[in-house]
Amino acid sequence: MTNQQRIFLSPPHMSGNEQKYINQAFETNWIAPLGPNVDSFEQELAEYVGTKGAAAVSSGTAAIHLALELLGVQKGDRVFCSTFTFVASANPILYLGAEPVFIDSEPETWNMSPVALAKAFTDAKKEGKLPKAVIVVNLYGQSAKMDEIVSLCEKYNVPIIEDAAESLGSLYKGKKSGTFGKFGIYSFNGNKIITTSGGGMLVSDDEEALQKARFLATQARDPAPHYQHSQIGYNYRLSNILAGVGRAQLEVLDNRVSARRKIFDRYVTALGSIEGIEFMPELEGTISNRWLSTLLIDPEILSVTPYEMINALAEENIEARPLWKPLHLQPLFKESQLYSHSEDLVTSEDLFKKGLCLPSGSNMQKESQDRVIRVIEQQINRKMLVN
Repeated sequence: MTNQQRIFLSPPHMSGNEQKYINQAFETNWIAPLGPNVDSFEQELAEYVGTKGAAAVSSGTAAIHLALELLGVQKGDRVFCSTFTFVASANPILYLGAEPVFIDSEPETWNMSPVALAKAFTDAKKEGKLPKAVIVVNLYGQSAKMDEIVSLCEKYNVPIIEDAAESLGSLYKGKKSGTFGKFGIYSFNGNKIITTSGGGMLVSDDEEALQKARFLATQARDPAPHYQHSQIGYNYRLSNILAGVGRAQLEVLDNRVSARRKIFDRYVTALGSIEGIEFMPELEGTISNRWLSTLLIDPEILSVTPYEMINALAEENIEARPLWKPLHLQPLFKESQLYSHSEDLVTSEDLFKKGLCLPSGSNMQKESQDRVIRVIEQQINRKMLVN
């Protein structure tokens, strides 16, 4: 193991202005959950993405859970969901006793396949059991094919929850990612493009629904002088202190997107011409925030697997990871149905088998990136010589 400083996959990047909002919370004694920072963070984020409103919550997962509940999802219902994603996209389906049906990816965005989605809708219509919602995920900053997906969902009158946990700041045909569905969700986890340490946001043009979300997220307390509760609620609201961190982070979001895109471009310049390496595409008409720089390694051409590359990087104190393991392959969802993009290949499984996430933090120095590139080149050369 090298003594060189560790290079993390996606560490937090503070703007330096966070303390101002935190201090305001302390000076005014708004230490309890909620307060002026929460109200302002909701308003400022809604203005940034172009929705009528937003509700700040404790995580992106909480936001998905609330969105499903607001859409009336309950035990026995079906929800269509991208399979190529983190488990947090689908866990809330299980919270409500509903049944996830997974939709494969397609090659141009690595996100939900409209072809597979159409097949799933056709079958569901025949069975007389359309889903209550479709959760479409925008992975690594890249928007899914929202025109086709929105058109399909409108045809069957099924609402969309757009999981934009990884794509805040990205654009699809000039419109901000996360604003195409009935609800959009963002995550401010420590590794995201902006962070509140832990937190999330639910956005929508339905302000009445957002008000209901805030009610549910504060233990569903009825308006009464005493504590009265008529339905199940949750402790899901974001704290006023953490919302202060989010306000300062939001101020520099566009700079963070620009920095990550430059990091991605440097990787492509250095490695993109190597036969057997293919970087995540950017769909025409979209701008990805390039939250993570991701690529595919073809082991048959390069004689090296993504896991061997991850181990080689780890030996040099560099953090790298595989792409998401599809949810239909997870033990938790072994009984769940999958609709694949094509009959001869499950795209998400192929991506998982070949995929690699490289360090992509917006505060990454060029020297650190050069280190990553050097290790990758050395590993490829070593393997090619042996073979």
